[in-house]
Amino acid sequence: MIDNPPMLTIHRGWARPDPALVAAFRGAQTSHVCDAMEGRGAVDWQIKPVDPGNGVFCGPALTAWAYPADIAAMFGALAEAQPGDVIMLACDGFTATAVIGDLAAGMMKNKGVAAFVTDGLARDRAGIIATGLPLFAKGIVPNSPALNGPGVVGAPVVLGGVHVCPGDIIVGDADGVVVVPQARASEVLETLGRIRTAEAAMEAQVKAGLTLSGKAEAMVASARIIKG
Repeated sequence: MIDNPPMLTIHRGWARPDPALVAAFRGAQTSHVCDAMEGRGAVDWQIKPVDPGNGVFCGPALTAWAYPADIAAMFGALAEAQPGDVIMLACDGFTATAVIGDLAAGMMKNKGVAAFVTDGLARDRAGIIATGLPLFAKGIVPNSPALNGPGVVGAPVVLGGVHVCPGDIIVGDADGVVVVPQARASEVLETLGRIRTAEAAMEAQVKAGLTLSGKAEAMVASARIIKG
């Protein structure tokens, strides 16, 4: 590299989703949202809520990319965040230091951020829980990061194996985090409605004593049987 990159780069002017569209996903079960996207869309399974009792959220993605062991992008995203945003901080899965602690989480809560998600680690678990901010990370480590950059805010990132663009709709619960591409949101929402209806009907049947679904029963009935 001939020249060092700037400490922080911020992309602005990206399209935000219609607030009504975001609201329509609020309260959706992440597994149902994945079902509405051909069974995919969830970030890496290791990314889970620091507080399992406080992991339900929904909001538009504010993306950020952090150089490993650095938090310039995290603070850049905090500065850019609007109430209701979900900060999606990718750090290439770096796990030697934390990329957020309780003080930054408290600042995000004060600003109205809906949630923070990273493919890295956090620290100060008790303090984070006390803030009330839904925060998802791969785990906890006390090691501290630096503030040197480079960092990027508002550009597409890959977080937990999933491509995330600013303005995508992010849905989270205790099971994990799902990314709904903004361009597909209306289509996914329509499919989600049908899935919720089908799931409710199946749940009622299970509670009534169902032991095998119709498709599974047909599969078993058509199985090749080998005796011996």
